[in-house]
Amino acid sequence: MSKIDPTARVEDGAVIGEGTVVGPYCIIGPNVVIGANCKLISHVQIMGHTTLGDDNVISPFVVLGGAPQDLSYRGEPHRLVIGSGCTFREGVTMNIGTTKGGGLTTIGNGGFFMNNAHVAHDCVVGDNVIFATSATLGGHVEIGDSVYIGGLSAVHQFTRIGHGVMVGGVCGVRGDVIPYGLVNGQYAALEGLNVIGMKRRKFTRERLTAVRAFYQKLFHGPGVFADRMAAVRPLAGEDPAIAEILAFIDGGRHRALCLPEIGRPTAEV
Repeated sequence: MSKIDPTARVEDGAVIGEGTVVGPYCIIGPNVVIGANCKLISHVQIMGHTTLGDDNVISPFVVLGGAPQDLSYRGEPHRLVIGSGCTFREGVTMNIGTTKGGGLTTIGNGGFFMNNAHVAHDCVVGDNVIFATSATLGGHVEIGDSVYIGGLSAVHQFTRIGHGVMVGGVCGVRGDVIPYGLVNGQYAALEGLNVIGMKRRKFTRERLTAVRAFYQKLFHGPGVFADRMAAVRPLAGEDPAIAEILAFIDGGRHRALCLPEIGRPTAEV
């Protein structure tokens, strides 16, 4: 059965899963659903129409399900849905969605959110992400699986960050980042491929060679970018990662693509 500290306030209507521990001075709103075997250590506030899966660990002063920081919000009962197996360290905040964004903010499974990380309204965050200290998302951001966002980095609203990306610390990310990209700098620029991350995901030497060759042709070949895109399209069949990158670029809608900065040294690709 669940264990609720006598100093906690759990509103009527809230659902607390089997084996979940609600520690001292937590506040749980009436429209909150918490899965099994979660641990709310203390001083946690979960509000709004918020749903959490199983096995989440939530540290003090985390606030989940707060109203969007958006002037268009008029109190609509929009939602925040969080998966299972996530860790939320001290001071993390996540907001519900807005009407214009579809009314839903979603967080995948297995995420690790370090202290003071923030996810704004209408974001979609994938599985197994790591947000370092004070990593921040603006509204409507899309984050793929297995993304690492460095400390004090911020992602502009409507930006997409593809699967397997690594964002360095103290970056302002203003453009879409291709899957497996590595970005750095005050205004983030593409420095190469996240080779270390790709090796951890069991990319073979042959796969790395193919994707590196594709990357060099696309971003550092002769001619304008549109011509290079046309030239590398036949390479989509060589590796699933190449096809994924091309599909990601084709799917851009709101933000320009994050590109290498001319004159900046390029990391190993």
